[in-house]
Amino acid sequence: MRPSKKARNKKIPRISVIIPTYNRADMVGRAVQSVLNQTYQDFEIIIIDDGSTDSTEEIIRGFHDPRIRYIRHERNRGGSAARNSGICAAQGEYIAFLDSDDEWLPQKLEKQFYLFKTQNPEIAVVYTAYAIVDERGRIKKIEKPRHSGYILQKLLASNCIGASTVMAKKICFTKDTKFDETLPSCQDWDMWIRLAKKYNFAYIPEILVKRYEHSSNRITADSAVRIAGREIILKKFLKEIERQGSNVKAEHYFWMGNYLCHFGDIKKGRKKLFQALLIFPWNPKYFLHFFISLFGKRIYIKLGKFKQKCMALLSYPFNKKELRFL
Repeated sequence: MRPSKKARNKKIPRISVIIPTYNRADMVGRAVQSVLNQTYQDFEIIIIDDGSTDSTEEIIRGFHDPRIRYIRHERNRGGSAARNSGICAAQGEYIAFLDSDDEWLPQKLEKQFYLFKTQNPEIAVVYTAYAIVDERGRIKKIEKPRHSGYILQKLLASNCIGASTVMAKKICFTKDTKFDETLPSCQDWDMWIRLAKKYNFAYIPEILVKRYEHSSNRITADSAVRIAGREIILKKFLKEIERQGSNVKAEHYFWMGNYLCHFGDIKKGRKKLFQALLIFPWNPKYFLHFFISLFGKRIYIKLGKFKQKCMALLSYPFNKKELRFL
């Protein structure tokens, strides 16, 4: 049977924007609107509702734009399953991810698409700088990783890429390259590592995304889940990490120790910091944090906040110009 005239004339979008969401009716509208506000308009928006029990569907139905596709999971299956459903449904040549509690700045897609079309054709993933914003809309931190090309070594040490900043060629996502639905957290980091084994990355040093931090409904707020995800990443890629040197392996233990000292059990955190020190004793950062942990959680957190304030003050002159546009 021949396709109808309407079907033949239907234009396939260049970019598929995937927004997974779960019970974020108060935030998802902002995310969708930030896509509709893009200066580059050749896209479709695929919203994967991962079994929400709030008014998420009603909010999405309120947008009367034919480029929006709403897909619902009958039960909550997790962020990885939602992203995978979006990838399967995507028609575009490129895929861009946006968490439903985050927001894009208007030129994000335009600048990423332009880079894809004008730079090295071997580039398969483009990501950007981003601002971390609190619930009141205040800028807490600017993240500018600045890593391009073959960045596997950087990713094996830490996740330097914000999920909502990524735009990638759809050909990257094969049957064997989907988000790992068994991971309790760090699913995006796991994906970037696997992509970095095969492809080149490019980085845009402009702040084109606002990543919102809030107390509810973000999985990384759960310290136990976050630590579990990190431990699985360490175990899953241990051979590759060890090939990079003991300093990279030590950095994983340092991160877990520092995180536990701030948000979990400081005794467990101190143990992780000591492991980092044993693996790579030449880094004074490990000794300093281990030493501070001996004085208890209150002192550790207090000094950590003081360090963050100092770093924010030092970086402000360099970020002042960009902050005016956020």
